[in-house]
Amino acid sequence: MAVAFALLLNGCESLGVVPDPPPPTEDRTASSSDNGGLIETLFGGDSNTGGAQSGIAVNSFLWRASLDTISFMPLNSADPFGGVIITDWYSPPETPRERVKLNIYILGRELRADGIRVSVFRQTSANRPWQEAKVDPKTVRDIENAILKRARELRIANFSAQ
Repeated sequence: MAVAFALLLNGCESLGVVPDPPPPTEDRTASSSDNGGLIETLFGGDSNTGGAQSGIAVNSFLWRASLDTISFMPLNSADPFGGVIITDWYSPPETPRERVKLNIYILGRELRADGIRVSVFRQTSANRPWQEAKVDPKTVRDIENAILKRARELRIANFSAQ
């Protein structure tokens, strides 16, 4: 079986099947910053596309707006290439027996209302271990709307600065 597989692979090479060449590398020597443009690439976005073609795989305005909106919560992980932000549990000072956790998914490179999805997890404790509690769907919409509003503000500020 292994010999047949090796012959098959060798046969593909003789047919002229070659792998795609690697993509060209970007010349960063023209960048004026000391970090070779890395910060601008990861978070600044491309000014011609409103942040849709930045070095991250998701819309940079939605990414930054998400981090700004949940800045009061501790982060568990943030993946700018996959567009996933996961917070750790957060207990508001006014309700210490309640805690919430957010998962934010940025779904694409365009700044669109359907480009973000938020999952909210809530737990309560009344003199016993934490137990799952119901989350009002309005809470999810409010968080998504706050992120979208901040993303619009960032986009407007970006165009005003140019």
